[in-house]
Amino acid sequence: MTDILILGTGCTKCTRLMELTEQAVAELGVECSVKKVEDIAEILSYGLLSPPGLVVAGELKMSGKLPSLDELKEMLSQFCSTE
Repeated sequence: MTDILILGTGCTKCTRLMELTEQAVAELGVECSVKKVEDIAEILSYGLLSPPGLVVAGELKMSGKLPSLDELKEMLSQFCSTE
């Protein structure tokens, strides 16, 4: 199972990214674990300069912007396996 982390301290964009990511995972029917990370030290360990951040399989894939649902689905389909 692939781990997906949403990095952010609770801003509107961070919350929305969490919602969109959960929706993308559900619509794709893939095996991914989605978690929100609000701990500043852990967020900084990924090199995030501008929230929100999206980490897939331990690698920062996106930061500082809110992708569309379609962009998320395209990205996650490359990293997450189907059930």
